[in-house]
Amino acid sequence: MLTLGFDTSAGHCAAALLSGDVIQGARAEEMTKGQAEALFPLLEALLSDAGRTWADLDRIGVGIGPGNFTGIRIAVSAARGLALSLDIPAIGVSTFDVIAQTAPDRPAAVPAPRGMIYLRTTPGADPQLVAAETAPGVALPPPPADWAAAIARHAAGTTPGASPAPLYLRPADAAPARDAPPDIVADAAQS
Repeated sequence: MLTLGFDTSAGHCAAALLSGDVIQGARAEEMTKGQAEALFPLLEALLSDAGRTWADLDRIGVGIGPGNFTGIRIAVSAARGLALSLDIPAIGVSTFDVIAQTAPDRPAAVPAPRGMIYLRTTPGADPQLVAAETAPGVALPPPPADWAAAIARHAAGTTPGASPAPLYLRPADAAPARDAPPDIVADAAQS
């Protein structure tokens, strides 16, 4: 089984290709913005380097967060679109599941804004927002390429279910525009 795993939920765009249980390749680019433009070229380069095409894929794994609101939406929508177009399953993998896979003996912590972390002490428990300094000895996400590989491994070993959905632990920071909306000009043909 050939599984493509990717993630854009943090300051990176990362992907890995897994054949059976062997990583065929991994790529990662650090970035704070621009993941939407970088994701598909990165995926295509990864497939090309491995001598594979989109048609070779059997399954997709995608990072669903928690993390950057826009980054999560980019990856999840890309995975859902690919799954539909290729007629293969897409499986959402949380950052907590990635950490549990890479460091199973420690509580999982995902960085949050303003010196905070989301802490999940045991698999399946609800994460808590705590100050980073109050939680020593926690496991943080691995480097981006390893993160993508862990997503692919988790997806390869998971029974497909519902389409991936974002895992948001807090509302978006976005605020509505302060400017008044533009005036709508009536269509000249209606006059």
